[in-house]
Amino acid sequence: MSEGHFVRTEIERHGQVARLTIDRSRKLNSLTPEAIAELTAAAGRLQANDKLRAVVLTGAGEKAFVGGADIHTLASLDTRGARQFITNLHLAIAAVGAIPVPVIARVNGWCLGAGLELAIGCDLLVAAEHAMFGMPEVKVGVPSVIEAALLPRLVGWGKAAELVLLGENIDAAEAARIGLVQKVVPAAELDAAVDRWVESLLAAGPHAVRLQKKLLRRWAVLPVDRAIEAGIDALAEAYATDEPARLAGGFAARRNR
Repeated sequence: MSEGHFVRTEIERHGQVARLTIDRSRKLNSLTPEAIAELTAAAGRLQANDKLRAVVLTGAGEKAFVGGADIHTLASLDTRGARQFITNLHLAIAAVGAIPVPVIARVNGWCLGAGLELAIGCDLLVAAEHAMFGMPEVKVGVPSVIEAALLPRLVGWGKAAELVLLGENIDAAEAARIGLVQKVVPAAELDAAVDRWVESLLAAGPHAVRLQKKLLRRWAVLPVDRAIEAGIDALAEAYATDEPARLAGGFAARRNR
């Protein structure tokens, strides 16, 4: 386990699964400049881990995933400081997204502002029923920015406008209805739901999953024709390993029994 002051990294399942925990539970795991720097560094270390198959990102305690950016930090910024703070936050979220294996956001409570931006920077989101989501920045005098730009393609322009202009929160059921999260479960079943996803990832070809994540990320930014070309390249790259022959061959053998 790697212990930061605000971000813990635990390596599990024979080195194949990492758990990143943001730990400022007394402050709803809100993000200070120091926590942001630790998150960036921890994600950077995981990017270089060749054994890794999955990452789980969560907040400490039962009340919050990340309740937002630290309010005292926001109140103290000037123009230059604000630009630096939000740039560093974007770089932290980008570092999490650049981990080459799927990152599961385990949303265990409040997921607001910077926390929601961090969550949607992950690949898969599972939430406890009591989780609440929102982009309340306009209520503290600033716009929602950086990864909030992903919201229109995730939930549609109308719902994105509602979230960022009104600054009102939605519950987990509504977040699932609009496609913001993929799964909602009772709090007592949250870890089991995460484990089921992790087991699915571990059962798949590790190289194929890394290729698929890379391709998903490219689909988000490429026009359709180039996205299709990228997919053709990815499929050919898969055959540079023995995974297709080994896994497809095993699947065919099971079907023929």
